[in-house]
Amino acid sequence: MAQPALHAWSAGERLRLALHAAERTDPDPKALACYGLWLPERARMLLRFVDGRPVSAVTCAFLAWAAEQLATDGVRVLALLWDNASWHISQEVRAWIKAHNKGVKDSGGCRLLVCRLPSKSPWLNPIEPRWAHGKRAVVEPKRKLTAAELRQRLCDHYRAPLLQPLAQQLA
Repeated sequence: MAQPALHAWSAGERLRLALHAAERTDPDPKALACYGLWLPERARMLLRFVDGRPVSAVTCAFLAWAAEQLATDGVRVLALLWDNASWHISQEVRAWIKAHNKGVKDSGGCRLLVCRLPSKSPWLNPIEPRWAHGKRAVVEPKRKLTAAELRQRLCDHYRAPLLQPLAQQLA
């Protein structure tokens, strides 16, 4: 039997997801930022949500956390497949990775190897289909989920613990 060319099983009418407008009085954020790291050999996803936007300092905090997690698992090198997002290619992030890798060379840990993707080529990044499937798996077509519900559903879907969100460091 061939698989149907559908994203969801439905009887009759196709499943459509509607945009749910955020009310001005709603205290929940209008969007969630989440860093993810797909580890194919372990079939595991590392997730960290962000309070605020994904900026360079938060990217460095995520990389430090991920490198520490992987080092405890015995991973010596992590190849990061990255697009050209500003928080990936900033001078701050590049300098942090350089300093981190120098420290790893001196004292051990997980080295980070950045592999940049060409512009506008998300299909080359193996995490992109996982994001798309995850989003489809957790949404509800009839109502807007709260931020807490969405975080918990994503963590359940990816079998990742719900950890304290990374916070932006305000100067």
